[in-house]
Amino acid sequence: MIEARRLHILRAVADHRTVTAAAAALYLTPSAVSQQLTALEQETGHRLVERGAKGVRLTPAGEILLSHTNAVLAQLERAEAELAAYGKGEAGTVTVAAFATGIAQVVAPALARLGRSAPGIGIRVQDAEGDASLRMLLDRQVDVAVAVEYRGAPPADDPRLTHLPLYAEPFDAVVPLGHRLADDAEVPLAELSKDPWIGPYPGNPCHDVVVLACESAGFQPRLEHSSDDFRAVVALASADAGVALVPRSALRGMDLTGVVVRPVDGVAPTRRVFAAVRRGAEGHPLIRPVLEALGQAAAEG
Repeated sequence: MIEARRLHILRAVADHRTVTAAAAALYLTPSAVSQQLTALEQETGHRLVERGAKGVRLTPAGEILLSHTNAVLAQLERAEAELAAYGKGEAGTVTVAAFATGIAQVVAPALARLGRSAPGIGIRVQDAEGDASLRMLLDRQVDVAVAVEYRGAPPADDPRLTHLPLYAEPFDAVVPLGHRLADDAEVPLAELSKDPWIGPYPGNPCHDVVVLACESAGFQPRLEHSSDDFRAVVALASADAGVALVPRSALRGMDLTGVVVRPVDGVAPTRRVFAAVRRGAEGHPLIRPVLEALGQAAAEG
């Protein structure tokens, strides 16, 4: 009989590619993870992982088991949801991981809405970039992730997750007040190819949006300054350190002294924001109202 907790470990190893990283995500020791993998191999009668200089990869047998693991764990989530519904799970805490502007845009309004419509549900919010929140969700550190589509993100049909689209927003060009394009109604990105740029670090989903937009305009941005805090990005632009692309919602309420904000000429770069839960958990009586409140907040935002 295969133990479900060992399937969790197998998936974590497949996600993180090393025993050490999987152990850290699961709050186990590397030796405990290795022991559980060995026990799983004994249960199945197959070698499931191969260790190499660059980490761990699944064998063909391991890949077969992983495909069933995603279905089994999703079904267990559904079982927990149905049992919670049977027990009238009307009170409890749901942990939501979201990036800063996502918290302001949809999480905080959803929290306020739930305070009125479902006072028994408590929300614990954790600030996490869009790529980090999905990993936290899959590692069972949080219940809901508010994330951004990016290169390498799990697709909408990922068997581990259920996606709920929330909103899409354009990026605006931010240029210093004395910039040669400051008086233009719209800014063609190609005209910024020679400028120094300010932007998020690689790995931040917004970094991908900026780089892809510039590549589509025919150039690679020369990123001279890096920050994941858009307040810092705008402050650097106001000091004439370079130009930037910033999500429109991040600019709300910000001190824009010293910069000019203009829409991008043509098709504006856009970030698409969604909520995600582990597949099967979307019907949980605590999680379902949270998803509904996030969707309503996005629709009204």
